[in-house]
Amino acid sequence: MSPLAPESPQASDPHLHSESELVIEALALGKNKRVRKLLGRMHPAKIAALLEMLTPEQRLALWQQVDAALEGRIQSHLNHDLSAQLGAGAGDDASAEIGVSTPGAGADPHKINHLTLVRQALAQGKLKRLAKILQRMHPAKVAGMLEGLPPPERTRVWSMVDAERAGKVLTFLHDEIRTALAGELDPDDLLASVQALELDDLVDLIQSLPAALGSQLMQATSGGRRQQLESMLSYAQDSAGGLMNMDAIEVRANVKVSTVLRYLRLRETLPPQTDMLMVVDRKGHYQGVLRLSALVTANLDLRVADVMQTDVEGIAVAAKDTAVARLFQDLDLLSAPVVDVQGRLIGRITVDDVVDVIRDESDRTLMQMAGLDDEADMFAPVLVSSRRRAVWLGINLVTAFLAAWVIGQFQATLTQLVALAVLMPIVASMGGIAGSQTLTLVIRGLALGQVQQGNIRVLLNREVGISILNGVLWAVVIALLAVAWFGNWGIGGVLGIAILINLLCAALAGLAIPLLLHRLGIDPALAGSVILTTVTDVIGFFAFLGLATVWLL
Repeated sequence: MSPLAPESPQASDPHLHSESELVIEALALGKNKRVRKLLGRMHPAKIAALLEMLTPEQRLALWQQVDAALEGRIQSHLNHDLSAQLGAGAGDDASAEIGVSTPGAGADPHKINHLTLVRQALAQGKLKRLAKILQRMHPAKVAGMLEGLPPPERTRVWSMVDAERAGKVLTFLHDEIRTALAGELDPDDLLASVQALELDDLVDLIQSLPAALGSQLMQATSGGRRQQLESMLSYAQDSAGGLMNMDAIEVRANVKVSTVLRYLRLRETLPPQTDMLMVVDRKGHYQGVLRLSALVTANLDLRVADVMQTDVEGIAVAAKDTAVARLFQDLDLLSAPVVDVQGRLIGRITVDDVVDVIRDESDRTLMQMAGLDDEADMFAPVLVSSRRRAVWLGINLVTAFLAAWVIGQFQATLTQLVALAVLMPIVASMGGIAGSQTLTLVIRGLALGQVQQGNIRVLLNREVGISILNGVLWAVVIALLAVAWFGNWGIGGVLGIAILINLLCAALAGLAIPLLLHRLGIDPALAGSVILTTVTDVIGFFAFLGLATVWLL
């Protein structure tokens, strides 16, 4: 329902009427970015006329979207009472914001709880204050905060993120949330928000968005940037080509240092994370690097060939991103050249992208060990999350029934010796913990390339030795505790031997399971823990109850 008054002289203007209708419609839909865009096209007098025609609730909501630079000009066209009312609200927001988050007021900006401030601003309807908070936050922190909000609040906060910063914020979000928030942007706002992104960030964004949105972003890019974008998109997302950027500065080996310095001054700015220049021949083949530290300290009459380094190898464009991350970790690199199969320089990888790979790999491993999707929304709808977790719970149920079946084979033994049922969880728990330690160690070694064919036997001997020592130690301790508890040396002896057997088998399983899964092309972090738990439960129960059946009955 439109609150416009037909008898008003301003409302008789059809252009004003059209703009007002659009503003009110966008406001009702919560499209705050669109509201701000429309207000930016309107004259302050027209905005003032619109404010006077709105209901108090609509007026307050609209005033929250008015740019601070326009407030005074708009208020000059309002009647005194309304101007004072809106001005008092703006002053309250400003003072509250300054009092809470300005370092000069005594608050440490690194200890500010932005999530709490944002939720308070939302609850109070203080969207101007919310916009100021968001403006002062780094895009990565905005993204982290958005992921920590429930979907309704996330949508409202996202509507207050400036369109110019929205593209950068999207690059820091996980895939599921990124897709949802990108879909809430108007096509024009989405296209405008990504124009300032670096090519590698734009490539990552396009690859993670639905095909339709990605195609729109591609079509909005033109010229040489479009060609570079298409080239980078031709490489796999988890490869060196998917990580690289095409902003490497190339120089020739036969030019003088003074010439290179003049060239850099003409550029005025350098690409981010530039610590070296790439040396190539006339055909673009990679030859080495010229570090900036060597360049600025070298004699101006020397040639690049005299100060360049040839021991920095180019990374193959098809190399896996995890291998690239290990290389950066091992060599402490800030950037590295990327070459094609002919040895031609095609780009470079910088440490900021490698840090993203390391973080994503860590998140993925941690989440998959629990059967969760690392890209999933923490606040996804209950039914969606339940469906995702149900599969993993079903798999675990199958393994639990297998362990229960083993126990069921010894019903007669358990009926006669109830103490065995009390002590059974100890055997399974000790085996599970010991196996998890070995499993985690091997999975980490495989991820870092430290576990290979040549050292598996050495690692096996080490883990077996550890399991035997720990097994003997804790078998004696637990056996004595069982004797003290039940007064039965037989039960204590059976329990100790079962624990020793289970710890030894747990070590063997913890080593063998990830190696076998890795060879089969299955991620050990995804399935290793479930298989290990099944093995330690089955072997632990079988050894304990089997020995009890033979020796105690």
